[in-house]
Amino acid sequence: MTLGVLAALAMLFVMFAGFWTDWLWYRSVKYSSVFTTTLGTKVGLFAVFGLLMAAVVGVNIWLAHRLRPPLSAMSMEQQSLDRYRMSIAPYKKWVLLAVSALVGLVAGASAAGQWRTWLMWINGVSFGQKDPQFHKDISFYTFDLPWYRFLLSFGFAAAVLSLIAAALVHYLYGGLRLTSPGGRATAAATGHLSVLLGLFVTLKAVAYWLDRYGLAVKSSGLKSTDGWTGLRYVDANAYLPAKTILFIIALICAVLFFATLWRRTWQLPVIGFGLMVLSAVLIGGLYPAIVQKFQVQPNEQAKEAPYIKKNITATREAYDIDGSDVKDYKGTSDVKGKDAEKLRAAANSTASLRLLDPNIVSPTFQQQQQIRGYYQFPSTLDVDRYKIDGKEQDTVIGLRELNIKGIPERNWINDHFKYTHGYGAITAKGTTTDGAGAPDFTDKNLPTEGMLKKYEQRVYYGEKTTQYSIVGGPQKELDYSSDSGEKSYSYQGKSGVSLANPVNRAAYAVAFGEPQILYSGAIGDGSRILYNRTPKERVESVAPWLTIDGDAYPAVVDGRIQWIVDAYTTSNGYPYASRTTLGDTTADSLTTGQRAVVAQQNQVNYIRNSVKATVDAYDGTVKLYQWDTKDPVLKTWMKAFPGTVKAKSEISGGLMDHLRYPQDLFKVQRELLTRYHVTDPGTFYTGSERWQVPDDPTKSKGNAVPPYYLSMKMPGQSQQAFSLTTTFTPKSRENLGAFMAIDADAKSKDYGRIRILKLPTENPVLGPQQVQSKFNSETEIANEINILKKGDSEIEYGNLLTVPLEGGLLYVEPVYVRGNRTNYPLLKKVLVTYGDRTAFKNTLDEALAEIFGGKADSGTKPPEATKPPEGTKPPAESPTVKQAVKDAQTAYEAGEKALEAKDWTAYGKAQKDLKDALDRIAKAEAGATGGSGGSGGSDKGDGKGSDKAGDKPGKPGS
Repeated sequence: MTLGVLAALAMLFVMFAGFWTDWLWYRSVKYSSVFTTTLGTKVGLFAVFGLLMAAVVGVNIWLAHRLRPPLSAMSMEQQSLDRYRMSIAPYKKWVLLAVSALVGLVAGASAAGQWRTWLMWINGVSFGQKDPQFHKDISFYTFDLPWYRFLLSFGFAAAVLSLIAAALVHYLYGGLRLTSPGGRATAAATGHLSVLLGLFVTLKAVAYWLDRYGLAVKSSGLKSTDGWTGLRYVDANAYLPAKTILFIIALICAVLFFATLWRRTWQLPVIGFGLMVLSAVLIGGLYPAIVQKFQVQPNEQAKEAPYIKKNITATREAYDIDGSDVKDYKGTSDVKGKDAEKLRAAANSTASLRLLDPNIVSPTFQQQQQIRGYYQFPSTLDVDRYKIDGKEQDTVIGLRELNIKGIPERNWINDHFKYTHGYGAITAKGTTTDGAGAPDFTDKNLPTEGMLKKYEQRVYYGEKTTQYSIVGGPQKELDYSSDSGEKSYSYQGKSGVSLANPVNRAAYAVAFGEPQILYSGAIGDGSRILYNRTPKERVESVAPWLTIDGDAYPAVVDGRIQWIVDAYTTSNGYPYASRTTLGDTTADSLTTGQRAVVAQQNQVNYIRNSVKATVDAYDGTVKLYQWDTKDPVLKTWMKAFPGTVKAKSEISGGLMDHLRYPQDLFKVQRELLTRYHVTDPGTFYTGSERWQVPDDPTKSKGNAVPPYYLSMKMPGQSQQAFSLTTTFTPKSRENLGAFMAIDADAKSKDYGRIRILKLPTENPVLGPQQVQSKFNSETEIANEINILKKGDSEIEYGNLLTVPLEGGLLYVEPVYVRGNRTNYPLLKKVLVTYGDRTAFKNTLDEALAEIFGGKADSGTKPPEATKPPEGTKPPAESPTVKQAVKDAQTAYEAGEKALEAKDWTAYGKAQKDLKDALDRIAKAEAGATGGSGGSGGSDKGDGKGSDKAGDKPGKPGS
């Protein structure tokens, strides 16, 4: 008994610990109303529908028992049942309570899972728009119909369970007989079961009526379409009248069942039920098939045209692509000769061509700015905009987050008390690199310093921060380690849950399976536990009704690092709008391990980027801002959870500078636009204008090319805009079908405007795969690639950027080399093609000069060979120094000539001679100054010379 009581108490405390820690966490982030509203709704639905189901089933069991015949017939069947009746007799009340409680618990748990459906129904707001078939507001399908269907399914379950339970009781007590002589059922049993069957058939009639509206959101197949939703010709002209007829037949059948209360015969109800079943087969199944076969198929395009038009209109509205601006574009330029200089100038003004690929350079960030092994960068960095020297610049940014696996000595104290946070944001210019091909960092070192000036650099919340930490107590944290030693720190933020209370400590010890939390001396006054630390987790928890974008990105805003998270409201009930599976639509070549996929299995046919959320990297503060002020779904959730979403007007100017159009929404829209850029029903039906998202040409696996952020201007725009871009190819072909860009700058009046340039079909223009093949097939380029690969180096192709330029298309692709010694990618070459001309040069400027003519006088330049130190004046009286300076100058000039000729053997020899000459100069200086100054000069000269030589473009590791 004692052990049983203790086990029960332990189980109760485990349940309490989960509930209590959840409550403490929601209270700590100041979203306790979300917890209470969600919990209250679940408990309310569980109680109401659980009690209702228990009552319905229990009453029918009681009624069946009460209507039992006073004496059972003398037969072998009844004699065998006597044993069961006698066994149950002492426990009848308990059996009744147990059965009722069991079905009540199951029904209550099922109903509690419908909390979203209930909240949307009770708080639903109007869309202000009606569907084209039944002329009901869209909210009826998105908010009302799901709830009505749940009530209907609950009613069916209650009717079926009651019918089964009542039939069993009637059989047990002789009201129903299977083998005994005489009537098969008593009058009381007949009346009871007939009423239950009548209720079941009545519910079936209601189901037929709701099915009429369900046709507007029903998925069905149509030639040349995927995910088609809504009525087709056969639905409107066969299924719809069939459902109405079946509704009437079901009502008549239900009346016949109810009539047995007076007639006490099954004859008419059985006939009526048979008629209903036959009608369902003939009217609901065979008739539509005949209409489809003999009316639709012979002239399907004409018959389906009005319904295709409705589907096109609804789909474009539901995915917010109805404002897409499609224009014809030649894809080839007529500018030649002297006018080519205009193209060169236009190339510089049309786009800030980003050479630093955030999907490739993370290892370079890691090698050059990790500083300590217990820091890390995400495998995919982010592109943002910052002002550098007063001009907005595309910038690649990554946070130096904590790497728990890199802690030198792993133990519980180090993992959770000592190493608690990352440090600093590292940024680099997107359009240039340094002389060696590495990122041109604008913020670097530890602590970071650069353009971002002073800000809170500690990163307690991040994409890689998945473990819990205990901060603020007697145990000091490692802030960062520098050459002067370790810096200690104690967390000053207000986030996290206090562990001063022994009940809290016990609850977290149970919840996390860490008994040390309960008794560790490292926890004391002021100790707080931080968990749920990734931006995605925090936003999902405080707004469980939102779908979260797969890529949160950091920005330094008003002196703080803020994670910016895009969130969506979705629906699966927008009439006539085709469905898509978010996990499939948002997958591309980067989602295979590099970044998350949004809502893997969610099927939707309506989506809006309705909320912009931020998570403070230091104190974890979560803020939700209303972004789409017209979205009815968001308004509904704001009614359900008042006070959780801030007004759009509260977004600060500093935050607005970094908001952008989300990638996942863009990918959903571009997938729909492969079909729904066509607005003519006939063309849509034939599928002749269908596009597809091409595979990423820079990857060996066949996955969709990701969209790219790029500051550029489309034809018709007066200046560059921060944009999100992608390409399309015609279905099953590789030439370019279209180019798409969307204004991604949240400050722009054209934010979200979709511009599509449609390429001609009669004069095919090279698509991404063909451009990549063209690069690889050029003999001169192939030879240079082979030179770059020498010494076990690896080639990595960066993002293939496409830019519309003066009627043609400019393709730019950075080429990185990962050396066998450095093991991180450095930008070494740039591939550029325009029309029929291709260039493969050390810098973008050189490549553009070769394509369009002119002289390369700007942009990234290759590193210069080491020169003799300027300003050095060795003693004139020393002939040794004079000769060394002369030898250094000769070696430098020889190195420059070898570099131009790509004679790497001669270049290496020249650099060796140069180093020897510099060594002789340094030794002479050391002798003249007593040794100290000269020695320093020698070290400096050696390091500079070897680094420059080793990073020479075209010959990594030379």
